[in-house]
Amino acid sequence: MKTLTIVCPAYNEGEGIAHFAAVLKEQLTKLSHYDSYILFVDDGSKDNTYETLRHIARSDTHVRAIRFSRNFGHQMALLAGLDHALSDVVITMDSDLQHPPSVIPALIAEYEKGNDIVYTVRNDTESVGLLRRIIGKLFYWFLNKMSEVPISENASDFRLMSGRVVEVIRSDIGERNMFLRGIIRWVGFKQSEVHFTTGRRYAGASKYSLARLLQLAVAGIISFSKVPLRAAIIVGALFALIGFIVAIITVIQSLTSSSLPAGWATVVVLLSIFGGVQLIFLGVLGEYIGAIFDEVKRRPRYIVEDSVNITVKHPE
Repeated sequence: MKTLTIVCPAYNEGEGIAHFAAVLKEQLTKLSHYDSYILFVDDGSKDNTYETLRHIARSDTHVRAIRFSRNFGHQMALLAGLDHALSDVVITMDSDLQHPPSVIPALIAEYEKGNDIVYTVRNDTESVGLLRRIIGKLFYWFLNKMSEVPISENASDFRLMSGRVVEVIRSDIGERNMFLRGIIRWVGFKQSEVHFTTGRRYAGASKYSLARLLQLAVAGIISFSKVPLRAAIIVGALFALIGFIVAIITVIQSLTSSSLPAGWATVVVLLSIFGGVQLIFLGVLGEYIGAIFDEVKRRPRYIVEDSVNITVKHPE
């Protein structure tokens, strides 16, 4: 019998985590040919999420829980789950029922066809705000234009991975600034997709604010594209050419005209444009340098404070 682990990050989901666990366990009982486990990763919740998980895990050895010492972020919670999910098959999903457990059999069916990775693509619904949909479309369009690693629009962190894919991520990829949606496409292997409609949250509100979505977008671009750096060279060369042309025109005017126009507006405009472009690309360079700084410090990607029904490994 193959083993299956469902990795579920949770942050301040105390109101609905018990209901989610019950729905998920009921779905897993239908997969009789798999020995199934649930691994919750509490990302430093400030409510009673972990206390509820401890209670559930103590009454069911197939439920495991890990608690971070503080909030390290959704991507690190997913990574911690992968680090501790020693199974033939791993599925990652959120703990709020917006990733419906009823989709799990479809993921398993694709895996049994020989796919090592089965990712899900979210169908747009009215529950997703217009602004968030627009930002999402722009992000994936922008990222796919700049990156050699294609990422499907509306791809989510609800996905299945075979044990060998998880082992590659666990053992061979040591990045601190992790963008898992890109990493999982980058590793290759045979992949397929399943479409799903976002479920209704049982309780609480989304923890992914617009600021966090933008932060995730920046992480994805920095991790998978050097185009912004190359663009800085191209734009810099273009404006240097413009400046050289303006300089030649000025020299010619000084030799052929006894009275030059004041030209202060032109000078101010050019200086403003050049200064703005320089500051923008200094910011781009700063993001890449900051990412390098995070990598060379080699701090732990997360710190585990407590666990139930599982032996915790300390990350490098």
